[in-house]
Amino acid sequence: MEQQSNINHIKSISQLVRLLGLPAPLHPLIALVDYNNVSIEMFPRGHKVSLDFYKISFKPTFTGYIKYGQGYYDFEEGGLAFLKPKQIVFSPEDLESYEGIALYFHPDFIRNYSLGKTINQYGFFSYDVSEALFLSAKEKEIIANLFTTIANELDNNIDHFSQDVLVSQIELLLNYSNRFYNRQFITRKAINHEIITSLDKLLNNYFEEENRLKDGLPSVKYVSTELKLSQRYLSDMLRSLTGLNTQQYIQNAIIERAKEKLSTTNLSVSEIAYELGFEHSQSFSKLFKTKTNFSPLEFRQSFN
Repeated sequence: MEQQSNINHIKSISQLVRLLGLPAPLHPLIALVDYNNVSIEMFPRGHKVSLDFYKISFKPTFTGYIKYGQGYYDFEEGGLAFLKPKQIVFSPEDLESYEGIALYFHPDFIRNYSLGKTINQYGFFSYDVSEALFLSAKEKEIIANLFTTIANELDNNIDHFSQDVLVSQIELLLNYSNRFYNRQFITRKAINHEIITSLDKLLNNYFEEENRLKDGLPSVKYVSTELKLSQRYLSDMLRSLTGLNTQQYIQNAIIERAKEKLSTTNLSVSEIAYELGFEHSQSFSKLFKTKTNFSPLEFRQSFN
């Protein structure tokens, strides 16, 4: 295992299963690990870890909280978590955190399939581990059956059809996960609406603080960091509830603030643009026109 800058870098699935004390996988590019049946004494715990392959973790029965980095993941009813290659995470320190099943597959395993080209569209691979998918009892049953199907296929002798079947099962698993995440955004409305309220307050404070002007417009990275959410999760959650991604939501907030200033103050368009964080007033005017079909001056004149 390569260690650079205090990061434990695991390059291959074969290397991973050796660390877990398991025999070499039947296929070097894919493995299903049941952590309930393996010893992980040699696996680094409480360290930064980077994998060169995808990981889908399924915890069907675990109850409690697992610490990842500075946050906790609530697996109250079981759930799914996703990691993409090169994503750096903290490995849990407690042995109980390794309960459940994990599917590992290398990008080369899907490279010659359509999934190799579309897998980046599954945004949850860019979510933080703390933004995992919570499963209902029915959803958990569907996912468990898929993992069982994959396990059965891996237990069979590898033949010319094995990779086709396994890639199709992985794609089906990802499509179900997409559906269930969309359900989660909707059913966890109370929590998500609190996030939107916090975002609105954050943007309002940003525009109220004059020293923010030197930082320019509020960015997606800035609001995601302040809300302690990954950029992709925040954007997908907002799109599900409001129809807007994070960038569009920020732009709408900017336009609403601009409308207020245009209708209630005598500030020039350039002054308003500057107060909102634009470096050039032309950029502000262009965005305003795009969003409202009016130029800033036309909008102001409509109030006279």
